Amino acid sequence: MMKKHRPADVNQLGKLVVDIATGDVQDEEPKSKRAEGGHARAAAMTPERRKEIAAKGAQARWSKHKVATDAAT
Repeated sequence: MMKKHRPADVNQLGKLVVDIATGDVQDEEPKSKRAEGGHARAAAMTPERRKEIAAKGAQARWSKHKVATDAAT
C-alpha cells in the first residue's frame, strides 16, 4: 500500500501546513519512480535501437501533421 503524502482531513492538513511554515516539519516530495524508467530503458538500449524508436516516433508525428494539412485543403 502506498503511503499518502498529505492527510485527507482538513484539520490535519492545516496543522501540517503550519508545521511546514514554521519549520517544524521538512516538506520533501518523494522522487517519482516513473521518471527513472525511461532513463534506465534508454541506457539499456543500443544507439541503433534508440535511433529506430526515434525515427518511428517522428514518422508517427509527421504523418498526423500531413493528414491534418491535407484535410484542410
